[in-house]
Amino acid sequence: MATTELDIPRLLAETPVSRVEHHETISSTNDRARELAPSLGREEAALIVADQQTAGRGRGANRWWTAPGSLACSLVFDPATLGILRASFPLISLATALAIVDATRPLLPGQELGMHWPNDVFAAGRKLSGILVEVLPDGRHVIGVGLNINHRSEETPAELEHRATSLATLSEREHSRTDLLVELLGALWPNFAQLATAPVEIARRANAACLQHDRTLTIESGHNRVTGRCVGIADDGALLLETDAGPQKFYSGALIH
Repeated sequence: MATTELDIPRLLAETPVSRVEHHETISSTNDRARELAPSLGREEAALIVADQQTAGRGRGANRWWTAPGSLACSLVFDPATLGILRASFPLISLATALAIVDATRPLLPGQELGMHWPNDVFAAGRKLSGILVEVLPDGRHVIGVGLNINHRSEETPAELEHRATSLATLSEREHSRTDLLVELLGALWPNFAQLATAPVEIARRANAACLQHDRTLTIESGHNRVTGRCVGIADDGALLLETDAGPQKFYSGALIH
């Protein structure tokens, strides 16, 4: 398996990004995107892709394991230049998760595929992809995506083997990272356009794709933990829980289970 396979000319020709960097090894694609941002024009979008991350980040203090043959990438762009209002910025993570679902669905026919609020994509009950969105001081956003593509279950660390999966494991074949990036970015930009014109539709699509309906969830927000039954995603992107104290909305927080 050639983990270095990446067709940069095709990505530049077939996607909206104006710059692509490919690194065999890097500490974090999100960190590199932050470094690169000041050199970009406001209208430019840049993509950083790595075969291996030595310090890939998830939400909070979590680390992201970059499996062999996985897609680890970060997109840096300015949502304001796409007409996305500040009030819709919290929906960018959901819009990205929807793009990943749409890009991978044709590869996993008949398999359960959807989102876990606020930033994960699950397939067949296990985590397929994670998303980390960071906002820079000048308003640009960095979207980090880790998508498990070509590693096999026997390559997964023991502590993750019951929670993670990959496209190769589920489809029993390998996939092109370039093809997936073309499909992912091709699905993401229309979602950005919808965020600019009808953000409630992104929230409603995310609600339809949410796999957590009717599950008991515990959310840690600040110093508080709240447990309740998930009743979906609200039109503003918040997670809705029915708790002993009544319905509650969460705009951020970490899922404990």
